[in-house]
Amino acid sequence: MDLIHSWGVQLAQHLQTNYRGHEALFGLASTVADLHTTFFFFFPIWFHLRRDTGLRLVWVAVVGDWINLVLKWVLFGERPYWWVHETRFYRPGAAPSLHQFPITCETGPGSPSGHAMGATGVWYVMVTALLAVAAEKRCPPSLYKVLQGVLWGFMGLLVLLVCMSRVYMAAHFPHQVVAGVIAGVVVAEVVSRVKWIYSAGLRTYTFTTLFFTSFAVGFYLLLKAAGVDLLWTLEKAQRWCAKAEWVHLDSTPFASLLRNMGSLLGLGLGSARPGADKTSGASKAGCIVASLALLRLLDAWTFSSENLVAFYGLSFGKSAVALLIPTALVPWTLRGRREEFVVVGRDQKDL
Repeated sequence: MDLIHSWGVQLAQHLQTNYRGHEALFGLASTVADLHTTFFFFFPIWFHLRRDTGLRLVWVAVVGDWINLVLKWVLFGERPYWWVHETRFYRPGAAPSLHQFPITCETGPGSPSGHAMGATGVWYVMVTALLAVAAEKRCPPSLYKVLQGVLWGFMGLLVLLVCMSRVYMAAHFPHQVVAGVIAGVVVAEVVSRVKWIYSAGLRTYTFTTLFFTSFAVGFYLLLKAAGVDLLWTLEKAQRWCAKAEWVHLDSTPFASLLRNMGSLLGLGLGSARPGADKTSGASKAGCIVASLALLRLLDAWTFSSENLVAFYGLSFGKSAVALLIPTALVPWTLRGRREEFVVVGRDQKDL
């Protein structure tokens, strides 16, 4: 593996040297690939345009990230920014220098890449949904083929940019992002074939949330009892990160787990209502705009990580509320306002 890792470091150095002026672009790619963007931006739009696609988006994101967590714990993947300091592959004093960035110092294991896996799965869902719409609208075969080529090509370029950004940031080795892309496609395809997610009730969401959480915690405790520390990467991140403030608690495996479980439970609490597809276009647009505005306000709410229990609890709660806003709070509020306007209009007509 040392030889493969050394090739990855060479590629990271090449990107950092020859694409230094594209740092902002690579940073944007990593941000877009983060599942935070899926929950706070893509989901509210898709949920009100095509409810089934919105549901599938969250299930693919949550299940994929949970599988990514388990795989990282099993594969024990290194990260470039600490590997270059600890490996014996290089002669003393000959270790290559890698530039670090504020988003470099991820604290979990590196394989497979969560950003590459998440971005691939999420965009796979959105591209297939757009193609399904085109098929439903009876798009001419020639135009459909062009659209198919454009959408898959755009997704391929986007995923490539995400993969390059993760290597450029020295957060992942190339083989880790490739593994993430493959795993993302597999998860998206498998989850998309599961039909019960579109009609799941609160009991199913609650049971699934408890199962995923219990399995991950139980797996961690079992290996810890066997002498295996699954949080071995946290010390490496704190030791080798260029700046201590770049090591964020929200990048730890358990923080990610609780955010995703909060999102899944929030979806279960908020989506048990009539389908949003039956509402008018104006109502959908209103729900999307209001949801995005409120989620932006919620996203601005941050909290201290000094108290671990409070931090994890608030992370779980914030993620749940983020899914409740577009699925329940906004539709209920706007529906109530519409009914009020209807009643007032009738009263005025009677007068």
